[in-house]
Amino acid sequence: MGVMEQAKGKLKEAAGDLTDNKALKMEGEAQNAKGAEERKATEAQAKAQAHEKKADMHEATQEAAESL
Repeated sequence: MGVMEQAKGKLKEAAGDLTDNKALKMEGEAQNAKGAEERKATEAQAKAQAHEKKADMHEATQEAAESL
């Protein structure tokens, strides 16, 4: 998530530059920045989920060892 928002923002920025439309360019910059932050959040969430799964795996290994 966020990649499409960034792409739309970049297109708006470029259109604003071409047409000398400052409002469109500013809107594109804001949309691009929003998309970048959404992408970072999605990446962080995926990384956290991977760490949780790894911790769960270690916990299962520990529990198996304790039951021996």
